Amino acid sequence: MKRTHTCGDLTEKEIGKEVLLQGWVSTRRDHGGVIFVDLRDRYGLTQVVFNPDIKDFPKAEKLRREDVIEIRGNVRNRPKNMENPKMKTGMIEVLVKNLEILNKAETPPLEVDDRVVAADEVRLKYRYLDLRRPIMQKLLQSRFAAAMAARQFLQSQGFIEIETPMLVRSTPEGARDYIVPSRVHPGKFYALPQSPQLYKQICMVAGLDKYFQFARCLRDEDLRMDRQPEHTQIDVEMSFVRPEDVFQVVEGIMKSIWETKGIKLQTPFPRIPYDAAMEKYGSDKPDLRYDLFLHDVTDIVKDSDFEVFKNVIKNGGIVKCINPEADFSRNEVDDLISFSQQQGSKGMAWMKITGKGLEGSIIKYFPSEIQKKLLEKTKAKKGYLFFIADSMKNTNAILDKLRRELARRLKLIQANDFQFCWITEFPLFEWNEEEEKWDPCHHMFCMPLEEDLKHLEDDPGKVKCTQYDIVLNGVELGSGSIRINRPDIQERVMKVIGLTHKDVERKFGFLIEAFKYGAPPHGGIGLGFDRVVTLLNGLEDIREVIAFPKNKAAECPMDQSPSEVEEKQLKELHLKLDVGKKK
Repeated sequence: MKRTHTCGDLTEKEIGKEVLLQGWVSTRRDHGGVIFVDLRDRYGLTQVVFNPDIKDFPKAEKLRREDVIEIRGNVRNRPKNMENPKMKTGMIEVLVKNLEILNKAETPPLEVDDRVVAADEVRLKYRYLDLRRPIMQKLLQSRFAAAMAARQFLQSQGFIEIETPMLVRSTPEGARDYIVPSRVHPGKFYALPQSPQLYKQICMVAGLDKYFQFARCLRDEDLRMDRQPEHTQIDVEMSFVRPEDVFQVVEGIMKSIWETKGIKLQTPFPRIPYDAAMEKYGSDKPDLRYDLFLHDVTDIVKDSDFEVFKNVIKNGGIVKCINPEADFSRNEVDDLISFSQQQGSKGMAWMKITGKGLEGSIIKYFPSEIQKKLLEKTKAKKGYLFFIADSMKNTNAILDKLRRELARRLKLIQANDFQFCWITEFPLFEWNEEEEKWDPCHHMFCMPLEEDLKHLEDDPGKVKCTQYDIVLNGVELGSGSIRINRPDIQERVMKVIGLTHKDVERKFGFLIEAFKYGAPPHGGIGLGFDRVVTLLNGLEDIREVIAFPKNKAAECPMDQSPSEVEEKQLKELHLKLDVGKKK
């Protein structure tokens, strides 16, 4: 390599040496005829100095930000009181002998500077400039370190990395497929994989025992901060395992990844059954960094004279409350009521806890005996009781959001606090009210708990399964299960969700066929790698750790995809468009 060092290498050990550096002009300063340039590359910054007595000085006078240059010169101490001990190269500078301009740059449309962050759309349009910023390069380095740590751990545990196809059969897996027309098979389509689910199970049937891959998963769904059309998943599958075996492997992966930041995680992570999580937190993605538990007080308040609660209970709903131990002004309480209404509630009832007991406008509807039971159930000593009354699903969803909002307002969340947990024993099915049928809660390949198999046909809502989710700070990082490996059980589950034998053969025939030839018990998980790296770095938006993400409209402003294609290409694919023109 022509350069002798990178811009992050030089220290006082190199004083007196001649070096050759290459990089981008980060800043240029003219101090009374002497020009100082901070030269930048991926590894850091080095200050280089141009004195007016060198022949290339006229070229140095014309340098602009982001010009690509090469310099040759000698390393020396920085002048006294000009050192920067916070930088690795802050004690030295390079006195330039020769300058070569490798490429000139136009004025960049955004600042290549961590202190000045451009609008999201500008950052995505000029992503190659945004990625020059040190913080972005640091995040991509963190992502690489995390990937390597996971790979090394899995290799140490006997796993092998196996690539599964990107062009697959379209199967129902929860989101819309991206489909790819086949030129050689007119009228037929491939799908891009939403996950390698079926193929990793086939790997277990093949006897490969311990599989993993960093899989690309593509789903045509609406976007948000933690969702992209394509994302990366650490996909893991093992044969002859129980949930606990999967937990130990995943906890080992997480420990290895967090060690790249010098953080030691405590294992095992807490295990919380789904029903307990919904009862206590109102969510199957609970944030354990703070308490603020929920309390179901339906059985207590049903005997009150408060018609709002009584009517909800009469119609099959529930009443739950939360006890923030804080003093709020009336305006703040009203603001929290508005917040809960924005989340879908019809209102939020409240009681204040004082030295004399409970106070508030609705207290008159609650006899003293009921007030006493409320305080005993919630163990509330101070602050407020905030109540939500609605269907079980809505009540939990609203209180989950209120709980998170209270934690934010009360500043209960500490920086660099990583609280993992496992959520276990999920329901296998959920009732689809619109279509009046049972749908899989997660997917149809989760093995039901053995004791619940008897309810598959007569009461599917009672059936729990071996699904487990790993959650960090209120964010689901991954989901998995022990899989169904017996064709008879798989067909029974598919029948519950309305798939006929013919449907099963058409959509999953190759998997069912494989199971007939001795499929071992197996299980695994898919971990959202982008989310892992995002939370590892204390961020919320996964686009910050993806080199080339899409915007909220699933577009890439940089390469302007998706784009139209030529008529010739459509003809080759036997396609004809019927798209209305945008007004």
